[in-house]
Amino acid sequence: MPRSTPYISFPGNAAEAMPYYAEVFGGTLELNTYGDNPMEGMPFTPPPESVAHAQLDGGLLTLAGGDDIGEDMQPLDGSAYSLMVMPGSVADAEALIERLTSTGASIEMPFAQAPWGDHYGQVKDRFGVLWQIDVPGTQG
Repeated sequence: MPRSTPYISFPGNAAEAMPYYAEVFGGTLELNTYGDNPMEGMPFTPPPESVAHAQLDGGLLTLAGGDDIGEDMQPLDGSAYSLMVMPGSVADAEALIERLTSTGASIEMPFAQAPWGDHYGQVKDRFGVLWQIDVPGTQG
């Protein structure tokens, strides 16, 4: 069965960000650095401590990522994209928002009942990722 997984190219801080997401969202994290698996024949020599690939499965989401390699690494900017999570209840969503904000995230849109019936809000985490948090209107 086909599936899609968001992938974030971090500006050198994937080793901090991906374990943080595992703590906040739950799930199992696999993280490999270039030093863990030296890759012969690459057109560049990556720093061995840089994250080659990380994947978080389970919990509220599946998320993959790694370190951007190069001279012109850009900071993450959640104004061009966002990731949506849909906790099972309003209480679960509020707990998630608390976990994010207690560790440096900012509220971009307060979590409240939206005109379309869902509970909805936006939080930008300390890495610059914008999270849309949505609980469908039929959930409690």
